[in-house]
Amino acid sequence: MPDRALRRAVFLDRDGTLNVDTGYIARPESVRLVPNAAEGARALREAGFALIIVSNQSGIARGVMTTAQADAVDAKVLDLLRERGVHIEASYRCPHLPGGQVAQFGIECDCRKPKPGMIAQAARDLGLDLARSWTIGDGVRDVEAGLAAGTRAVLIADGDAARRADDPVLRATDLLDAARIIATKE
Repeated sequence: MPDRALRRAVFLDRDGTLNVDTGYIARPESVRLVPNAAEGARALREAGFALIIVSNQSGIARGVMTTAQADAVDAKVLDLLRERGVHIEASYRCPHLPGGQVAQFGIECDCRKPKPGMIAQAARDLGLDLARSWTIGDGVRDVEAGLAAGTRAVLIADGDAARRADDPVLRATDLLDAARIIATKE
């Protein structure tokens, strides 16, 4: 039986889920929130979920951006959300990519999604109940990481994304739609 003292959370992918994914974003002035992202995140927070960002940022290993640039972009995403009344409890980033051009980051790791390392680390750090938590992302690797960690998952996908009857992944059109779906499952 899960320890009820542990909190529930929603693990959010960053690029494509919270902010518009324009490729390897290295400049904070390039950051724009996805429509309905702040509203969906706020609804999840108001429903009692801790909000945690878990993001692959292989642009660091590729040499496309520095960790300082990635930090500045992360800060801009958090600022834009905070301006809209959304509190993100923590943010985790995987800078790795096997064979990447920057040697210290060009490694195999357990944090690069679809592996569940970032989610598992957040659960340990913050006292989170993964069985009562959700993962939301716009990529299959996002939801695979969540399922591997023991969360339920919602994939933000276009209307053409088919759903099999045995598929454990729910589908949403955006983060606000995902929040509505989660509300019906709680």
